[in-house]
Amino acid sequence: MDLIRILLSVLLPPLGVFLQVGIGGAFWLNILLTLLGYIPGIVHAVWIIARR
Repeated sequence: MDLIRILLSVLLPPLGVFLQVGIGGAFWLNILLTLLGYIPGIVHAVWIIARR
């Protein structure tokens, strides 16, 4: 299941974070990072998924 979340995180980083933690601080932070730059959003999403 983590592999699917990581693949979704590469395509849509907030979606991968949402599937892992739901709507919370990490989700909103990831949306902000994705808006500021696509790569920081991907890095944050993969980090959230790998950490849990």
